[in-house]
Amino acid sequence: MEELVRFVAQALVEEPDKVTVFRKETRRTTILKLRVAPGDTGRVIGKGGRVANAIRAAVNVAARHHDRPVILEID
Repeated sequence: MEELVRFVAQALVEEPDKVTVFRKETRRTTILKLRVAPGDTGRVIGKGGRVANAIRAAVNVAARHHDRPVILEID
């Protein structure tokens, strides 16, 4: 799933080399933290959070194959 988030984020931003995705496992969930360059944050979040919600929806669909829910956080 990290690869999915990284691929989508790199396609959206102007500085794709600064996209990083960190994974943190808890007992019940997996947390993915997405970091981009400060100037690209708006591109990843989108107007009214639409792009961020679309990325989260794609991650949730991909997470159905695993037993844990996935949370995407954008820093």
